[in-house]
Amino acid sequence: MIQKILRVSFGIVGILVGMALANVLVTNTWILRGLEINLTPELEVILYAALIVLFGLIFFILFPLMLKGVKKLSKVVETSMENVRLIDIGLGIGGLVIGLVIAMLISFAFSQIPIPWIGGLLTITIYIVLGYIGFSLPIKKREDILQAFQIDKREKDVNVPVGQKRPAKKRGAAIPKLLDTSVIIDGRIFDICKTGFIEGPLVIPVFVLNELQLISDSSDELKRNRGRRGLDILNKIQTDLDIEVQITEEDFEDTHEVDSKLVKLGKSTKGKILTNDYNLNKVATVQGVDVLNINELANAVKPIVLPGEEMKVLLVKGGKENGQAVAYLDDGTMIVVENGKKYIGTTTAVIVTSILQTAAGRMIFAKPKK
Repeated sequence: MIQKILRVSFGIVGILVGMALANVLVTNTWILRGLEINLTPELEVILYAALIVLFGLIFFILFPLMLKGVKKLSKVVETSMENVRLIDIGLGIGGLVIGLVIAMLISFAFSQIPIPWIGGLLTITIYIVLGYIGFSLPIKKREDILQAFQIDKREKDVNVPVGQKRPAKKRGAAIPKLLDTSVIIDGRIFDICKTGFIEGPLVIPVFVLNELQLISDSSDELKRNRGRRGLDILNKIQTDLDIEVQITEEDFEDTHEVDSKLVKLGKSTKGKILTNDYNLNKVATVQGVDVLNINELANAVKPIVLPGEEMKVLLVKGGKENGQAVAYLDDGTMIVVENGKKYIGTTTAVIVTSILQTAAGRMIFAKPKK
């Protein structure tokens, strides 16, 4: 029904075009005289009628083809703009306006050139060149521009005049915490946030969500379960906790690795990466991005054990070396008991001899109490 109305409306537009063309021919009789046509009142009526009917029919008949072309064009534009971010559009338009303004100022000098076509050619060229540079340059330098604004904002916050109080921070003004895939799947982030030790906002990049979705759709059952667990954890954080959660569309098309994208996002937002990935921790630290490692937090809150301290543990299996036995504390800390192999399967009193702290965690060495 709508297409029929549009088709009739398009036909009416054709009628108006035909009428306008006939009016041009009638008012400019020299055109008809050039064709050796003498315009009489009867011929004028016939001309109006013929052009009105002709253009009305042309527009009415060609409407489906034009509508199909418009649909194809809109689809092409929609597809090409699908991955374009709003901030890129804003920066591009702003740069284009600045480029055209500069081109206008420069073109005044070209208007003084005595040969008109040279001045016009140079003016068109300078408009095209500066317009293109103005549009593309801000998009390519997007990270630097955003970072400059953030630095300026931080400097304003820091430079508080003497005698004045620093303005109170607004809700959400805390440093953003960027969640990586491993820490979401791990699940402990939910319990940590529940305690209130981490302030928001929690920022979840869209490329991390995409990776979680790929893992949850994996043909491997273990990976699929881990991915679905991560999505469930995110849902629990959003629904069960009173903490601000943001999904950011910020992406880096020139980078394929999710960890590299996360480091770049940490640089641009000055946020801290929440992870339990040892390699990501090292890479981010080298590049100057702050990292909050869940494993390091877990190690920090483990009970302190001192050499010479006595404890009772259940020896569950043999160790790597001959005569060793292994036990575990409630928090997962491994205890290696020298000469404890004969006590495997029993709860035995042991004395701590030394503690080894590694990047992967803490290991306690002990010996049976005699």
